Amino acid sequence: MKQNDGDHPRVRRSGCQNAVGFEIDLSNPEGCARCHLTIREDHLNSQGILHGGIIAMLLDVACGNTASAWFDRAEHPMVLTLSLNTSYVAAIRSGRVTAVGRPSGGGRKLAHIYGELHSEDGVLIATAAGVFKRGSAR
Repeated sequence: MKQNDGDHPRVRRSGCQNAVGFEIDLSNPEGCARCHLTIREDHLNSQGILHGGIIAMLLDVACGNTASAWFDRAEHPMVLTLSLNTSYVAAIRSGRVTAVGRPSGGGRKLAHIYGELHSEDGVLIATAAGVFKRGSAR
């Protein structure tokens, strides 16, 4: 079951998601969220490759949703990104990419999540390590 348009009662579509066009998949029973994007021309930088900011955003979305599931899969609480360290491994110009988050530890208030972004043929594009805090916006 793909969670894309607010299907999960605690997940809302964002303006960013509408503008960029990524899809969120929360169907993994272990809580590892995925974020898919079909690359368009407006996602590319001046060198014609997927913009690094979009790469970081996709990893943040996948890792943040994974952190939320780490705390409570049913309620899907809001989380705040405390840090996200991104490493760019390869360039990509077209096709579909998928970011996936995997929990690597945490506790009651903080979750440590590792993320990877791959092309549709399995090439590693980027990695991320993030710390996410369960919380609320003020």
